[in-house]
Amino acid sequence: MRPAPAFTLPARLEAAEPPEARGVARDEVRLLVARRADESLTHATFRDLPSFLDPGDLLVVNRSATLPAALKARRADGSPLDLHLSTPVPMGTPDHWVVELRRGGRRLSDGRAGERLALPGGGRAELVAPYLGTRLWVAALTLPGPLLAYLAARGHPIRYGHTRRERPLGDYQTVFAAEPGSAEMPSAARPFTPRVLAGLEARGVRVASIVLHTGVSSLERGELPYPERYRVSAATAARMREARRVIAVGTTVVRALETSGGRAAEGWTRHVVTPERPPRVVDGLITGWHDPDASHLLMLEALAGPDLVERSYAEALAAGYLWHEFGDSHLLL
Repeated sequence: MRPAPAFTLPARLEAAEPPEARGVARDEVRLLVARRADESLTHATFRDLPSFLDPGDLLVVNRSATLPAALKARRADGSPLDLHLSTPVPMGTPDHWVVELRRGGRRLSDGRAGERLALPGGGRAELVAPYLGTRLWVAALTLPGPLLAYLAARGHPIRYGHTRRERPLGDYQTVFAAEPGSAEMPSAARPFTPRVLAGLEARGVRVASIVLHTGVSSLERGELPYPERYRVSAATAARMREARRVIAVGTTVVRALETSGGRAAEGWTRHVVTPERPPRVVDGLITGWHDPDASHLLMLEALAGPDLVERSYAEALAAGYLWHEFGDSHLLL
């Protein structure tokens, strides 16, 4: 598989705060619209989204809600670290989770099988084995209560270095969030508001949903997304068959829909969309702005072509678009 394009990402483009903290409404973030049909690029705001879609189009969103999946932990020698829960182990027992070890915003690579980490409130995590040969680990969790209740009481949202301060869990939820399970926010849908949804309805654009619970997104250069849990309902599949175009809201939605082939399905997906494995179901994508070594860029190239993607990123860099989960948006048609 060939690498993603090498774009330069200046630090000034990193979005360190939610738009609300900058005095900007969620739906007032910028939107760059890229059309493959005529290779055009158009600058707008997210609240203008309905005007770029047509009656009969279908937006498919992710209903997964973000977990407070980061836990403070201590090693046997007393040194602190952060334990990020990513996803349950596919086909494993409920207490076995894929986890990442971090400290001070950096990944740790010195974990060892059998190591026990003390968690808040008397919890414990034991590292069992590396996960799929990567820097992630399978860990056996021993908690004083049910996982969701424990995380609600002891956990906090996963945060990376580009976010300067802790933010409440609500800042990491979208208007569609209904089913807890994602380690990190399906952030492409964050700019949606009731005002935008009303505009879509008036335009004749329908909305359907899937569920894909995301794992940690802090992948190393060249790493592909790990297996993730997904579900496409029969109702969503039926709406897709009736739609003029299917526009995915987020790369998570593309992954779920392309795994299912547009049919009702659920389970674990290992599917990765690339120019060599192009989309068969999705006609467009709403997404954020991804780091230059992110595997998601291969998906964008598969949808819109490498030239248009590269031009989009060059335009976004020149215009000062903001990156990451609290940043601006990109619509590819």
